[in-house]
Amino acid sequence: MKAIAIARPGGPEVLELVERPDPVAGSGECLIRVAASGINRPDVLQRKGAYPPPPGASDLPGLEVAGQIVDGDAEALAAHGLALGDSVCALVNGGGYAELCVAPVGQCLPVPRGWTLTQAATLPETCFTVWANVFERAALKAGETLLVHGGSSGIGVTAIQMAKALGARVFVTVGAADKAEACEALGAELAINYREQDFVAEARAATSGRGVDVILDMVAGDYIGRGVQALAEDGRLAVIAVQGGVKAEIDAGLVLRKRLTITGSTLRPRSTAFKSGVARSLRGAVWPLIDAGHIKPVIYRELAAAQAPEAHALMESNRHIGKIVLTW
Repeated sequence: MKAIAIARPGGPEVLELVERPDPVAGSGECLIRVAASGINRPDVLQRKGAYPPPPGASDLPGLEVAGQIVDGDAEALAAHGLALGDSVCALVNGGGYAELCVAPVGQCLPVPRGWTLTQAATLPETCFTVWANVFERAALKAGETLLVHGGSSGIGVTAIQMAKALGARVFVTVGAADKAEACEALGAELAINYREQDFVAEARAATSGRGVDVILDMVAGDYIGRGVQALAEDGRLAVIAVQGGVKAEIDAGLVLRKRLTITGSTLRPRSTAFKSGVARSLRGAVWPLIDAGHIKPVIYRELAAAQAPEAHALMESNRHIGKIVLTW
């Protein structure tokens, strides 16, 4: 099969189109002929040598794919309502930048009604991450307010649509006017330009001084302390990345007085059993919303697999709104 490999740690130019032996599905797994591979920030970190794959995972980058099941554990497939020939999207631990990819059957989901395989490749990493952090760990409920940092990112556009569809108010932070407009078009009630506005003051003003109930934070750094100020009583702060740094200073008194919860998680190292549980929740609670048109694909650019270096350079430029996808 053809695949995109990381020749050595470095810039986008180290991504190379190579030939690799076809992978083989084992017990509880299926083999997917990949039509499209989603690009995600952890792929960039892996390429730089800062995010090695977990033990046993492929050294090839890529955490989400969509395509057709061509082989696999028939019993496991049947147990999950799947079969050979089905079109699916899947969350994987690595190996997604390839024509063939092995995925745990429990981490596969059917392609939503009316979605192409390219569109479906944008779903797994973002949907699993948002559901596990916003709805499971931070327990966002209908009627509450969610603030999403990086609202125009792949994670952000998913969080906006998912939270809105499930009855929450959504605020976002963005760095440009066109990104603000895009987020508002997707359902964000308030888009705060962090280059010009203080998100703490804006979020509190929009909630009559109360603060927001949940924050999805992929920045960290000094955003943690500012998030504590922006949260309402019994608020929850979910950290999923540290793009702004790992050091934070917080007012512990506010944490006590407001009864705040600060939580964080990474998805890739979690067990297949955990991720399969998230997949079941998504299939029951979110896939019907997608089928009904409440959540739509947001693709900034599709590139041929051989253009993986260009795709990574685009992601690092932060110009994109939504997802970047490689097609095979």
